Amino acid sequence: MTGDTWVQVVERLETSVDQMVRFQSELVACPALGPDNGGRGEAEKAALVEAWLKKMNPDQILHVDAPDHRVPGGRRPNLIALFQGRGQGRVWVLSHLDVVPDGGRSLWDSDPFVLRRDGDRIHGRGVEDNHQAIVTSLFAVQALRDAGLKPAADVGLIFVSDEETGSAYGLAHVLGERPDLFTPADLIIVPDTGQPDGAMVEIAEKSILWLKFTVTGRQCHASRPHLGLNTLRASARMICALDEALPRAFGERNDLFLVPASTFEPTKKEANVANVNTIPGEDVFYFDSRLLPNYDLARVKAEFERVVRETAAASAVTVKIEPVQELQAPPATPADAPVVRALVKAIAAVHGREAHPRGVGGGTVAAFFRKKSLPAAVWSTLAGTAHMPNEFALLSNHLADAKIMAYVYLRLDQG
Repeated sequence: MTGDTWVQVVERLETSVDQMVRFQSELVACPALGPDNGGRGEAEKAALVEAWLKKMNPDQILHVDAPDHRVPGGRRPNLIALFQGRGQGRVWVLSHLDVVPDGGRSLWDSDPFVLRRDGDRIHGRGVEDNHQAIVTSLFAVQALRDAGLKPAADVGLIFVSDEETGSAYGLAHVLGERPDLFTPADLIIVPDTGQPDGAMVEIAEKSILWLKFTVTGRQCHASRPHLGLNTLRASARMICALDEALPRAFGERNDLFLVPASTFEPTKKEANVANVNTIPGEDVFYFDSRLLPNYDLARVKAEFERVVRETAAASAVTVKIEPVQELQAPPATPADAPVVRALVKAIAAVHGREAHPRGVGGGTVAAFFRKKSLPAAVWSTLAGTAHMPNEFALLSNHLADAKIMAYVYLRLDQG
């Protein structure tokens, strides 16, 4: 691969920005909300993406759809396009088709499902999460084709459903139905989180533990508190006791992670009584905990229960503890895995900066690969507006990410 050839690829990408905007405009206008988010699913958007793919003449298009009676047509699409390379191996890039709800149109400066361009910025629901990945992975292949090049290894583009609501109908289904598609030697890239400078390669994540606490006491008039058991006060005591005990019990640090310690955050609080002068007889609150992966969640839950039950006994109330979400983090992708090395070299070539493997506190869809012992790296160059009103993405980030993907497809890191 000559320097002149790489220049041709870059030139083709730099002249494709208007096409990227057009593709983004079509994606934004095609909301893909899963049924858990009140939508009709991802079929229409999958058809749109497939139409763009077919213009590129992929060597194979596969459908690994998941049955779901809640959506029209009864299936959630998972689309795979394969492009044959010159040699052995395969590079995968996984994007997701679904988006989150707009959160209330009054919070937006313009229609969230009509693309708005303002210089380098494009606005609309999904432009960053995860349309940027859809667009850049596809246009990186297109640039190679326009330059008359084949990738060094096969390239597989995966477009899955249901990422925003658990992935049971998305990547988990694909891995269950077609495990033969993947090997530990593959380079697997998931462009679904990242930093504005594009220099973070996510290789590990924390375990997730969400717990619901229902505190039961006795309701009474606020002027006669001796007749009741105030569950709001009991909940407050429990939260304070947990705030003190949990960081002490699970206080290890790991500097691989952007937040290097485990976190335990009281978050949601359900309404209890409707009027001020009633002492609540029931109170419900939640904790969102993100644990360093070396901690066993059963042990963490046991500590939650010990602290809460001791505090409840002191307040003469009872408490019910229920898991809302419980995900033990899989082993990290090795920092020297081929996919990490390839991305680090590509980021240096395109961005001119040194990238670093890191861990994150949020769960990522890459966990499904890692649970199958398939090393995956999560990376992108993002403005960080996912799930926000007035979500926007930068076209300069689109261009940079497409170049980095093309660099990896050509395996210039081995040159």
